[in-house]
Amino acid sequence: MTRANPLPALWLISDARNDAGLALALAQLPRGSGFIYRHYHLPDPERFARFRQLRRLAKARGHVVILADSALTAREWGADGIYGSPRSLTPRRARLLQLATAHDLAELGLAARLGADAALLSPVFPTNSHPGAKVLGPVRFRLLARQSRLPVIALGGMTAECARALCWQHWAAIDGLS
Repeated sequence: MTRANPLPALWLISDARNDAGLALALAQLPRGSGFIYRHYHLPDPERFARFRQLRRLAKARGHVVILADSALTAREWGADGIYGSPRSLTPRRARLLQLATAHDLAELGLAARLGADAALLSPVFPTNSHPGAKVLGPVRFRLLARQSRLPVIALGGMTAECARALCWQHWAAIDGLS
């Protein structure tokens, strides 16, 4: 992230559930949004082939493309950055945008100490990804996010309506944008 390339406000995250609609979802996102490619369900050769297809569509719309994998793989595949637990981050020499997952203040702090550019804090609301999981809720989310030393992206049950109700600019979704 630089002043010329600020952190996108809106992030689409891939999943086996939304794969069939990703091309349309990428086309409908505002230009310059973010796309986090996970697709853990595919074997490596198929995962790479699908990444290349979706990266081409995302880049045509000016989206930032993040890979849930190692920095080495992200560079080899042509991703703009990596996504994962704070411990999966790499030294800054990787020159990749680094997005960390976080679920509490300790993980937000760890992500900041280990050099993340931003953290996806979740789950804010009930989500299909983790049915029945304890959620942060709007008040706890905002308390944690405001204490963070790095930008926070809301994740978990997010839709445009939820983002407005949360009064939070940066948010990500799987089902809510697919």
